[in-house]
Amino acid sequence: MLEIRDLTAGYGKIPVIRGINMDVLKGEIVAVLGPNGAGKSTLLNTVLNLTTIFNGTIRFNGIVLNEMKPYEIAKLGIGIVPQIDNIFPNLTVDENLALGAYLRRGDPNVASDVGEVLTLFPELAKRRRQKAKTLSGGERQMLAIARALLAKPSLLLLDEPTAGLAPRLASEVIKRIKEISKSTEITILIAEQNVKKTLEVADKAYVLVGGEITGSYTSEEFSVAKIEKMFFMGERAAY
Repeated sequence: MLEIRDLTAGYGKIPVIRGINMDVLKGEIVAVLGPNGAGKSTLLNTVLNLTTIFNGTIRFNGIVLNEMKPYEIAKLGIGIVPQIDNIFPNLTVDENLALGAYLRRGDPNVASDVGEVLTLFPELAKRRRQKAKTLSGGERQMLAIARALLAKPSLLLLDEPTAGLAPRLASEVIKRIKEISKSTEITILIAEQNVKKTLEVADKAYVLVGGEITGSYTSEEFSVAKIEKMFFMGERAAY
């Protein structure tokens, strides 16, 4: 579904990620694991052409994305949940969800899809008329994911969905991500620092340190200790 080859990208004239090669197959949950500042957010943003691409190619279902506008890429079926500023705080839960379905204006199935999303996130069903800024941190993250789902993406990019959450809430968010994968046909690419929790649901993992892929693992090869050691060594090398 997603094929990245020899990708170097960044902001302005400064490359942040270099020589990235990655494959995401339909139906997979693929993790990009790395310490803070490794380039995980840059990688996800580059898929939507929100950065400067210096070299390499990104293909989605065979279509080259490099020269496309972000809104054109969204229409192809790629959605993203950013790490920060991922909800509209002064709008209600219902209004946030309505914006998620913006590209589907006139689609008669939107109302039933809202019902399905609220079944996945029952906490939100109780707060539909509340402003999003009144939600807890975990509920805000669930709202951001729910809104993204209403665009009906075939590939969903999640940028640090457990960042800043207490361990219990982080576990709950990861659990819902697994449920989304099981109950829909959505493929998920998740960037995370939380190695242990993410590996509980991922089919495949890439380790990103210092802007470069330093390892890739199938689910049978996962080792939390090994991957965390690669984080540590990469951070030491940066200094």
